[in-house]
Amino acid sequence: MGIWKGWGLGSLGLIMSALVPAAPQPPQVFGELPSLEDVALSPDGAQIAFVRTHGETRELRVASLREKKAAVGLVLGQSKLRLVQWADNQHVWLLLTTTATPMGIVGPAREWATLSVLDVVTHKLTNPLGGIVQGLSRDMNVVLGSPLIRTVGTDTFLYVTGLGTPGVTGEASIGGRLTPSLIKVNVSSGNARLEASGESGSRDWFVDELGNVVAEQRYDGGSQRWSILLHQKGSTRQQASGRESIDIPSIAGIAPSGDGVWVRTLENEEPIWKTLSFQDGSWGEVPDEAKGLDSVITDRRTGRIVGGLRFADQTTYQFFDDRRGEIWSAVLKAFPNSRVLLSSASDNFNNLIVRVEKPGQGPLYMLVDIGAGSAQLLGKVYEDLDRAAEVRAISYKAQDGLMIPAFLTLPPDRPETRLPLIVMPHGGPQTRDVGNFDWFAQALAAQGYAVLQPNYRGSTLSGQFLAAGFGQWGRKMQTDLSDGVSKLVADGLVDPARVCIVGASYGGYAALAGVTLQSGVYRCAVAVAGISDLHLFLSRTSDMAGRNARIDRYLDRFLGVSGPNDPHLEEISPASHLAAVTAPILLVHGRDDTVVPFEQSERVAEDLRKAGKNVTLVELKEEDHWLSRRATRLQMLQATVDFLQINNPPN
Repeated sequence: MGIWKGWGLGSLGLIMSALVPAAPQPPQVFGELPSLEDVALSPDGAQIAFVRTHGETRELRVASLREKKAAVGLVLGQSKLRLVQWADNQHVWLLLTTTATPMGIVGPAREWATLSVLDVVTHKLTNPLGGIVQGLSRDMNVVLGSPLIRTVGTDTFLYVTGLGTPGVTGEASIGGRLTPSLIKVNVSSGNARLEASGESGSRDWFVDELGNVVAEQRYDGGSQRWSILLHQKGSTRQQASGRESIDIPSIAGIAPSGDGVWVRTLENEEPIWKTLSFQDGSWGEVPDEAKGLDSVITDRRTGRIVGGLRFADQTTYQFFDDRRGEIWSAVLKAFPNSRVLLSSASDNFNNLIVRVEKPGQGPLYMLVDIGAGSAQLLGKVYEDLDRAAEVRAISYKAQDGLMIPAFLTLPPDRPETRLPLIVMPHGGPQTRDVGNFDWFAQALAAQGYAVLQPNYRGSTLSGQFLAAGFGQWGRKMQTDLSDGVSKLVADGLVDPARVCIVGASYGGYAALAGVTLQSGVYRCAVAVAGISDLHLFLSRTSDMAGRNARIDRYLDRFLGVSGPNDPHLEEISPASHLAAVTAPILLVHGRDDTVVPFEQSERVAEDLRKAGKNVTLVELKEEDHWLSRRATRLQMLQATVDFLQINNPPN
């Protein structure tokens, strides 16, 4: 059901009752790219921008809510679209990425983001950084992060961080150094000009509602020095600085009062928020209601912080003003026993788009009209998906007593006894699972497998829980996974002879470690874009990022080593323990992966074959680290399902 169909479906109750659960569906239904995504309300709440996908082809469309009419705005084809948002009521901006060799820079290929602006009235698409940028002698036509939106007078501007060489526009700049630069784009005229010059360590700028740059943050990976600069009355002063190897104090946004910025830092491994005053540069405390937030919500027009999020068994929202808080409470009551995520809202917060995940059903986009007290179905995220498996929050003790939270997806219509199990560790490793709809886990559950997704130590549950993972890569982070297997076996829910491990990125490493560093736990392993040779991986990462880069220290902290030549890497590198392999292994990897190079799978596959092991390598052509393309995403999923059905039959 699409956005342009089914208007006037009536009350929320009618909508929900119309979605009758159906029989479990094949894995391809889950592996398709989302049919509907990036749904965003215009600032006045009168229009919706959204992306429709048919096969490999994406279309950006705009619908009028008043006329209940949709029009094709732009055919994107197979472009890798990452984000769609409104700049004002006439312009939509979008970020797309491409895997390419740096333009004019020596170095390996990486994922670059570009900015485009669509005029929804004329349907004209422009590339603001693709032409002349006043104040830069050259620029790379790429952006670093999402733009800020500010309306000054009758004009709307995007403030975006790019890479450029300050100087006279059009002037020869041979040898000029590309540095982060803040570029101001007028969305109506398309004119772009340099707003603020940075240094190599410049990371972010912050702009107030009047379009004034008020703060900047910098970090030099070599010296490990961070600094926060305040811009006031035409002058710039360094207000705070220090040294930090990895966990850098960072500006979250402009304080709700507008008289300073909120800075996130760590004390005793836990995040805390402090206010840095514009007036005198003094530090102050944030309100009690802001303490313990995992991230903040900012007003798109002003940059001021209006609320925050906390991540536990599910995402919860907190708003600092009573009106937004009351509205959000009403929205949650309208969708009982469901996971509700805020996707977009009008500037006055009278109209909201929410993503709803109700038990047993696939995710939906709903339009909530606060004034009318109604909710309407916009469409299903996966158009052909009629049923979803139950996701249950559980916890268990690790060997050393640490409690490990996890999510268990249960196969539909099967008794909860002696089930086949797939252990699916998340990537990162510094992230976490929150129990939201996971297409990969759901696809495997539909085949008859229970799927365990542990938040092993090192996940971002808290500062202390994260720190518990330092030095535990391949050690306790690994046994945290198998301890979950032991718990489910002891409960009688899982058959110990039918357990496999499947993961991507760091999870792919964990899958390989599960059949090399451990034995007798897993019947088979699937590693998608997995790391197999830690020495080679660290060496390549150092070459790409530069010696003594922050990423080096980040990896060393989790690995418990001191660089790519540390002999302790051999202890936890799967490539060094191939003789221990007795289980079949499936390796799946994108050729264009710029995060974990393809050679990580290619080399270990060759070595496993030479050692006479059962290994299959599936190459995903023109695919990146994130499975962005439909054909290769389906190829990965089908290969995984076929492999599991042979080596760990669900029945």
